[in-house]
Amino acid sequence: MREKSNTAWLREVTKPLRSIYREVFLLSLFINFLALAVPVFSLQVYDRVIFSSGLTTLQGLFIGMIVVVAFDYILRQTRGRMMQRAALRIDVGVADKVFKKILALPLSTLEGRPSAYWNSLFRDVEVVRNALSGPSAVLLIDLPFAILFVALVAVIAAPVLPVLMMALPLFLLLAWRSAAVLNAANKEERRAGFGRDELISELIAGRATVKALSLDQALRPLWEDRHAATIEQAIKRGRQTETYGNLTTTLSAATIVSITTVGALAIINQELTVGALIASNMLAGRIIGPFNQLVRSWRNFVSFRQATGRLTQLFEAVEERGETGIKLDRPKGEIIVENVSFRYSEDGPEVIQGARLQLKAGSLVTVMGPNGGGKTTLSKLIPGLYKPTQGRVLLDGADINQFARRDLASWISYVPQETFLFSGTVRDNIVMAHPDVDDAEVIRVAKLAGLHDYLIDLPDGYATDIGEAGHLLPGGMRQRVAIARALVGDPPVLIFDEPTSNLDRQGEQALCDTFAKLAADHTILVVTHSQAVIAASDQLLVMQKGRIVRAGRPEDVLPEMAPRRRPRQPDDPAGTRQAMTRRRA
Repeated sequence: MREKSNTAWLREVTKPLRSIYREVFLLSLFINFLALAVPVFSLQVYDRVIFSSGLTTLQGLFIGMIVVVAFDYILRQTRGRMMQRAALRIDVGVADKVFKKILALPLSTLEGRPSAYWNSLFRDVEVVRNALSGPSAVLLIDLPFAILFVALVAVIAAPVLPVLMMALPLFLLLAWRSAAVLNAANKEERRAGFGRDELISELIAGRATVKALSLDQALRPLWEDRHAATIEQAIKRGRQTETYGNLTTTLSAATIVSITTVGALAIINQELTVGALIASNMLAGRIIGPFNQLVRSWRNFVSFRQATGRLTQLFEAVEERGETGIKLDRPKGEIIVENVSFRYSEDGPEVIQGARLQLKAGSLVTVMGPNGGGKTTLSKLIPGLYKPTQGRVLLDGADINQFARRDLASWISYVPQETFLFSGTVRDNIVMAHPDVDDAEVIRVAKLAGLHDYLIDLPDGYATDIGEAGHLLPGGMRQRVAIARALVGDPPVLIFDEPTSNLDRQGEQALCDTFAKLAADHTILVVTHSQAVIAASDQLLVMQKGRIVRAGRPEDVLPEMAPRRRPRQPDDPAGTRQAMTRRRA
């Protein structure tokens, strides 16, 4: 069962290429048949032309070899272009499958591994492409034709055949042993390289912090250690590759020497001609060559096996629901959280513990609490970004697990605490999820987010380029763009995680007014410590250690959270003097 799943996606990718591979095999058959012409030509020249001074025969053989060489060139060029076409199809097919699969994975799965890991999967696509359409693939196609050359050796130089038959198992043994050694070496090299790439990704993502705090001195030792580990593993793997490659070269030379020696003895005993010995040496080179390349190219096969293993793990990962069983009308927006618990890993602690709450349609609910209290996790559970380990979330009485991500995103819009924008213009980012909306809708959501007045004052307006991740915009404007993007399509439920963190007091009050306006016909959940937003909310939730410890109207909950003053002690001059003496001390 496991083996079947391992090769299913690979068979699906290579199935359309079978016709190409069949044509490549036929071309390789003709190419290898033509390769027999050179040894036969040498045999005829040495055994017939030289001893009989047959210049006419030599002329005919030479012209024939010119035709063979030209035809061989054309066939090899055709085969190369066909393999390039196969490479293009493999690259497009596998890369597209990887991209779609990554987008279909749950958020918890994507957050479970660093970004460097997901980037490395596309390098695995290149490994698969090169293995199935590069020199390694051609080598595997040519390898079976070694039997053809062995058969010809048996016909024209039978005395040297035993030497060749003894050498071939040794080449296979070297190939098998190098596979085992290089498999482990490749894994260690990749692990070391992954650690280095992860550091580079973090450095680039946090470049502003690196510069602001001048962290170059602190990061340089980490870089040197990880880069040195990568180089060390690469050198170790290269040393092992060279060792087996050199052993193969030595074995090849020993085989040719042995064939020549045995052939010379056969010539002395008049069992073999000089031309046959020369031809058999050329054929032995054609036989040994692919085995020699096999040992030196074994790293490519090892890398291919490891890459397909990692891609198989990706394709076997559980996806989010892709299609909703039945299309429903736009929900009113009532949210019910029934005894929801959540943990990031099976053996990890519960981040959310038995959460129960009800968000009525057309209400503004705020959530506050200390860091690590579970506020952000709860805000990701409600729109289905995380799947509860226990309990469920209902939207208008329906379990959200039955809905596809596309439907949930159109009904429940979520703005995370860490704002992320894509390269392009302001308008591109606002309409990214709904590219067909008209300008009136763009302007509407921009006004609600407090973005419109800022944009119309710019020379390019909504066409202003925001740069990579929006770094050309101020932090507050980036947050407003993210809010505007969430409002497109008018989803009935809106969830915001610390939406006022980059806003000034005026912007915070304007956003609070927007929330109050939207709450008339939207369900809004805001994770915030903004007193203005909390005061305008209909309900306030307080979370601590993954539990909702208080819930109610803000005017009722906030006094309970105010620190209680210690009761005033009666006048005690002596005690007061002692306290003052202690403070002075």
